[in-house]
Amino acid sequence: MRTSTLLTAAFAVIVGFILAMGQPQASGHCQVPCGIYDDPMRITMLKEDAATIRKAVVSLEALVKGTGDIMALNQSVRWIGVKEETATNIQRVVSDYFLTQRVKAVPSDDAGYGAYLDQLAKMHAILTAAKKCKQTADLEAVGALEAAIDAIAPMYVHEHDG
Repeated sequence: MRTSTLLTAAFAVIVGFILAMGQPQASGHCQVPCGIYDDPMRITMLKEDAATIRKAVVSLEALVKGTGDIMALNQSVRWIGVKEETATNIQRVVSDYFLTQRVKAVPSDDAGYGAYLDQLAKMHAILTAAKKCKQTADLEAVGALEAAIDAIAPMYVHEHDG
């Protein structure tokens, strides 16, 4: 009983330390603006990040069902850090790249206003799904994130791909 209490306390301290560490500076794409955009690459990066979060959650589940030794605790903490960092990266790409550079505001009386609102709603879905992936270790949350990314993917293809 005492060992599990100590492991739980150590885990809480380590997770708290990871969360308390300062977040890295956002490095959004070209705020000059340079006009050099590779939207399909960004979509690929978002999908890769979502796959990383999925792997982290699956790995955490396996570690929790394992022996519970100190190495499992160490690896769990590392996977939690990766999951947090990757979800934050998704939020930054959506905010710094898509919302500030690619999604252009449309006046409410313009014919494209509905499409603009659709884009905003889909970007918001990614941001909130990434937040949920930070808050939980749940494969349903990861599935929602993947679906949200898939929902915007058709909007951002190379001209020769579409």
